[in-house]
Amino acid sequence: MNIVVIGAGSVGMLMASFLAERYDVTVVVRREEQYQGIHINGLCRKNIDGSTSQRKISVTTELKAIPSHSLVIVSVKYAQLQSLYTELAKLSYETPILFVQNGLAHFEEALALPQQHIAFGSCQFGAQKENDWTVIHRGIGPLKLAVERGSQEIFQSLKKVESNLLPLEFVEDAESMLFEKALLNCFINPLTAVLKVKNGELVTNRHTLTLLENIYEELMEAFPEEKERFTFEQVVRLCEKTAANTSSMLQDIQAGRKTEVESIVGAVIRKAKTKGKDLPTLKTLYQLVLAIEGES
Repeated sequence: MNIVVIGAGSVGMLMASFLAERYDVTVVVRREEQYQGIHINGLCRKNIDGSTSQRKISVTTELKAIPSHSLVIVSVKYAQLQSLYTELAKLSYETPILFVQNGLAHFEEALALPQQHIAFGSCQFGAQKENDWTVIHRGIGPLKLAVERGSQEIFQSLKKVESNLLPLEFVEDAESMLFEKALLNCFINPLTAVLKVKNGELVTNRHTLTLLENIYEELMEAFPEEKERFTFEQVVRLCEKTAANTSSMLQDIQAGRKTEVESIVGAVIRKAKTKGKDLPTLKTLYQLVLAIEGES
């Protein structure tokens, strides 16, 4: 089976590097500079133990170059999805597509595509792009997958890449999985983006720890059913576990890119509003991130 990864940011590069150990992988990139970088150097992964893995993979800037009988993984940011839907709709009805985005906004949009097999992924690992062909594996965590439409068996074939470095976990409810990840992102991403700090600093500073607890209490009041999934202590442990990581939202701000605050934080705020709940701390951080985006 061929695997095509559309998007070579940190998540797309890390996934492609692991997948290339078992499959023929093609990466679709937008920029000619990145095409040349991967074409010349291959795809390089800096592992947590300090070792380096490097593989030659196929790379293209053309979506039309996607081979038939491919499994397509879409790992672009949400803002880029809008321009991709038309092209994805032209793929074969039988082409399986896995969407790996943060947030909730893409869920129903992706299901409007005609393809027979559609799944969603939620990345719990840490990844940071060093340059156009090198990705740093920052933290071990599972890649959660949920098949929303079509064959489970097609996507189960991805289990061949499972290892201690990249655990895979299949879950039943895609929408619930995406919402859980969005909540986790709400704890870490906007605070680190506004304060420009790494994840671990949210729990080593008593003032940021108080803000983190305020966000937790607001979200649990709005979504009490989520208390069964994680406690505040688990949120703290997540910050500690990823202490050296730079959140994706802060990485976007540092690079002058548009963040995913709308599809993550904005979507959660809107969902809470439908339940008659207000999230004042989170809403303030949401507006602050948008204000910072306006400066870049």
